[in-house]
Amino acid sequence: MSISKSRFYYIPRTGKLVNIATLEEVLSEAKKGGFIWLDYFEPTKALLSPLIDALGLHPLSIEDCLDENQIPKIEDFPHHSFLLFNAFSYADQILTVSEIDIFIGKDFLVTVSGVNGNNRPLLEGIEHFIELEIENVRQGPAFLAHILLDYIVDQKFTVIEQLEEELADAEDAILVEGGEFNPGVLIHLRRALLSLRKSLFHEREVLVKICRKDSPYISEKAIFFYRDIYDHLAKFFELIESARDIVTSLMEMHLSIINNRMTRAANDTNITVRRLTFITTIFMPLSLLAGIGGMSEWSMMTGPANWRISYPLFLLAMVVIGMINYYLLKWLEKKDHTKN
Repeated sequence: MSISKSRFYYIPRTGKLVNIATLEEVLSEAKKGGFIWLDYFEPTKALLSPLIDALGLHPLSIEDCLDENQIPKIEDFPHHSFLLFNAFSYADQILTVSEIDIFIGKDFLVTVSGVNGNNRPLLEGIEHFIELEIENVRQGPAFLAHILLDYIVDQKFTVIEQLEEELADAEDAILVEGGEFNPGVLIHLRRALLSLRKSLFHEREVLVKICRKDSPYISEKAIFFYRDIYDHLAKFFELIESARDIVTSLMEMHLSIINNRMTRAANDTNITVRRLTFITTIFMPLSLLAGIGGMSEWSMMTGPANWRISYPLFLLAMVVIGMINYYLLKWLEKKDHTKN
């Protein structure tokens, strides 16, 4: 079980990111100008509840932070906007869906996040990217939120690339292994792509609302940066749709290969049955004659003294009858082929 951690930062109007030890101290620093960033890693309700009075966070949005079965969304409250995004990681063919919650206020930003597929914090090392963009970050919480969302969205592209590589490997395996290919691989990929599509669909809607200026805490100047995130999400959504079409095509290809093999096996069985039937049809009258001859009917009809003549004639008659049957059946078979 992961241990809850909290990080508190003060972003002044000039200077670098300042790490503050306690919540009380960082709230005090906020009065000097600039804004604060409170980052919580897998917090409990007891850790987040003080923010209701300190920053005016709505209790419903606090509840959403503790519920892992939420879809991406944006909600506006009197003192803040609440954003919920999904983060994805893919390791050992397992897709992990994590949640990151962002509260954007006039002079504060609060983030609540968990772990990724490697059991590491989602925002681990994010300070490096913030320091690289510190000039933009100083302009307000919305600009810092853009850095965080951009970081999360870029990770989605890494996951999509991994899924596309597995999809290409599955395509090669189908062509090589044919009917022995395990279709469970395609089902697994389809489920992963469906999860990504669901997330991207709702996240695009979130960015649409932001770009049309629905949130009062994201300035018009910051919206230009969020449009870049929307473009990325739209591109990723198209990639997912294409990948899902490929999965469907590969499933159809696999079924087609199996059907072809079954058809070939059925044709081979039909040919074998036809040969056996052909041979049986030829020998049926001969078996009848052999049975009659075996009961000495020929010697009875011609007399026992003439067996040296009767039995050779009997064998000759069997050969002639067998040849007549053979050519008659071949003629009937050729006639049937001509009609078809």
